[in-house]
Amino acid sequence: MLRDPGTLEPAIHSHLEQENRRTESVLRPVAGLQDELARELRARVPDEDADVPVPDGQYAYYRRFEEGGEYPILCRVRADKASEEILLDGNQEAAQAKFFRIGGSRHSPDHAILAYAADRKGSEKYEVRFLELPDRAELPDRLQETQGDLVWSLDSRQLYYTVLDDQHRPWQVRLHRLGDPPESDVAVFTSPSPQVFLAVSRTESGRFVRIDCHEHAEASETYLIDAARPDSEPFRVWARREGVRYTVSDHGEQLILLTNADEAEDFKIVGVPVHGDRTEPCQIVPHRAGVYILDVQVFAGWLVRLERVAGLPRIVVRSLRDGDEYAIDAGGEETFSLQLVSGMEYEKHVVRYVYSSLTTPSRTFDFDMRDRTAVLRKEQQIPGGHDAEQYVARRLTVHSEDGTEVPVSLVHRRDLALDGHTPLLLYGYGAYGHATPASFVHTRFSLLDRGFVYAIAHVRGGTELGYGWYLDGKLEHKENSFSDFVSAGRGLVAAGYTSRGRIIAHGGSAGGLLVGASLNRDTELFGGVVAEVPFVDVLNTMLDATLPLTPPEWAEWGDPIRDAAARARIGSYCPYSNVSKRRYPAVLATAGLTDPRVGYWEPAKWIARLREHTTSADPVLLWTNLEAGHGGAAGRFARLDEVALVYAFALMTAGP
Repeated sequence: MLRDPGTLEPAIHSHLEQENRRTESVLRPVAGLQDELARELRARVPDEDADVPVPDGQYAYYRRFEEGGEYPILCRVRADKASEEILLDGNQEAAQAKFFRIGGSRHSPDHAILAYAADRKGSEKYEVRFLELPDRAELPDRLQETQGDLVWSLDSRQLYYTVLDDQHRPWQVRLHRLGDPPESDVAVFTSPSPQVFLAVSRTESGRFVRIDCHEHAEASETYLIDAARPDSEPFRVWARREGVRYTVSDHGEQLILLTNADEAEDFKIVGVPVHGDRTEPCQIVPHRAGVYILDVQVFAGWLVRLERVAGLPRIVVRSLRDGDEYAIDAGGEETFSLQLVSGMEYEKHVVRYVYSSLTTPSRTFDFDMRDRTAVLRKEQQIPGGHDAEQYVARRLTVHSEDGTEVPVSLVHRRDLALDGHTPLLLYGYGAYGHATPASFVHTRFSLLDRGFVYAIAHVRGGTELGYGWYLDGKLEHKENSFSDFVSAGRGLVAAGYTSRGRIIAHGGSAGGLLVGASLNRDTELFGGVVAEVPFVDVLNTMLDATLPLTPPEWAEWGDPIRDAAARARIGSYCPYSNVSKRRYPAVLATAGLTDPRVGYWEPAKWIARLREHTTSADPVLLWTNLEAGHGGAAGRFARLDEVALVYAFALMTAGP
C-alpha cells in the first residue's frame, strides 16, 4: 500500500472515511473557529519568502516561496550577477500529484546538473530525477525506492544514493553513472543486518563520501570513499563496537571524530590519521560530564561545535591552527534555541547559525570566525507584526516521582491572569535522544492569544540534559519518560499555571506513546489529549518483525519476541494494551494512510478501544489524512489546516 494506496481494502478505506466524517460532525460547532484559525495561521506566513543563499563557488543556492505557492522553488544566483535561475519549481512538480515533497537535492560539483529526490505518495519512498542546468532539461535517468540522500562524485558524472528494501529499511548504497540503466548501478555497500540502517553524505571538505551505518543510537560505523575515485573501495574508520557511536569529518590528513568512545557519555572530539593506525586517537576536545556535544562542523581553519550545558545551547569556535577557542555570544534569553546551518564553504571562515526563542522569531546570522563579528542575514517576518514583549517565556523545574529535576519551558501572554484555572497545552516527545528545543513556532500564538499557556516537558528519553538523559528514558528506564510528563503536569498545577482537568496533552509519533501512556497513569490530570500519528500499539508492533521498522526499533524499546522481560515491560505501558473501563477525557488522534513509521491502524485501533471502554460522554475522535503519511500534508499552507484542526479541538475541549 505504501507504493499504491489504491490497494487498501475498500472496507478499511470506508471505515477511515466514516471516522473522518464523525470527527467533522463533532467539531461542527467550532467549524467557524477552525476556519478562523486556518486563516490566522496563514496570515502569519509571508506570501513570499526565501532562505539565505548558501555560497558555493561561483553560485549561491537557496529556496524560496512565491505568493500563494505551497511548495519551495529551488534557485541559484551567480556571485557576479543579480539575476536568478530557477532550478526546480515545486509547485509545477506538485500539480500532477495528490502529495508532493522534495527530499534531498544536490547540484553537481560542476554546477551543470541538479539531482533531486521527490516523494509523490507520502510513503517516504523517493524517486530521484536529474535536470540539466540551466535549461532544466530532464535526463532519462530515474532511480526508484530511494531514501532521498544523494552525493555526487567529484567528476560530476556519478551519484551515490541509498536504496530502501521491501521493509522500508535503507539497506544499500549504490553508485549510478549518468546515462546507464539503473539496474546496472553498482552496490557500493550493503547493510550487514536488518537492524543496521545506512545513509550517505559527504564530509565538509567534499573530499570523502561518507557511508554511515547505525543501529538507532546504540552503535555506529562509518566508511569513507575518495570522492575523486568513485570506483575505489570504501575503507572503515573504526570497527563497530557495542555502545560506541561516532561521526566523521576530515581536515588535511586527519579525520576528526565526534564520539562517545571510552565512556565519554556526553561525547568528545578526537583526531585519527586518514591513513595508518587509527587505534590511538589524539584528543582535541576532551569529554566533560554535563557538557553534551551535539554537532561539529569542520572548516579549513576552524572547528565549530554546538553543545548543550544545563539544558541550554552554545556554539564554540576553535582555531585548528593554535587550539584557541571562544564561545559565540548569541544573546540568550532564559530559554532559547540555537542551531548550526550546514553547507557553508569549507575554505572560508564564516559559520551560519540560527537563534530563536519561545517569544523571538528566528534570526539567521553569518559569523566571521576570524573577526568574531556576526551579521544578521535574515529575521523571520510575521505579517501583521509580532511584539515579543507581549509574551513571557519561562524555564521551570519540576520533580519527577523519583526526585529527578525535570526542566519545563513555557510561554504565555504577559497580561494573562494565572488564576489556577488557565487552560494549558503540555507538549512532550522523549524518545530516540531527540530534544525539543525552546524555539519560535508561530502557530502557538493562536493558542496563547486565546488564553492558553503553552508548555514543553523536556522528559527523559530526549537529550536536553545530556546523553544520560536519553539513556534514562529508554528500554528498562522507559517508565521515567511517563513519570516525568505526568510530574510536569502536576508541577504546573502546583505552581498555579493551571488545574487538574485543564491540561491538554499533546504529542506526535513516539510523543503519542508518551501522552497515551501518561493518560493511563493519571487520567484525571488531563482535560483532553491530542495524539498525532501516535505510536500507541507498541507491543503488537514490536512483536511483528515483518513491519517496516520493527527490528531496528528493538534497540529503543526492547525485543519482546526473544526477551520475556522486555515483553512484560512494554506490555505494562503500551497505551493500547492498557485501555480499561474508566472515564477518559476527549481524545483526538490523527493518522496518515501511507505512513511507513506508524501504521494508520495503530491510532485507528486505539481510538476504537478507547471509545469502547470510556465511561464519559467526551468525544474520542480519529482523523486520517488519506493522501499523506507520517508528516501530514506537505504544502506549507495545507499543513496549517491540520494545525487548525488540532487547535480547534483543544479550544473546544478546554471550554471557557
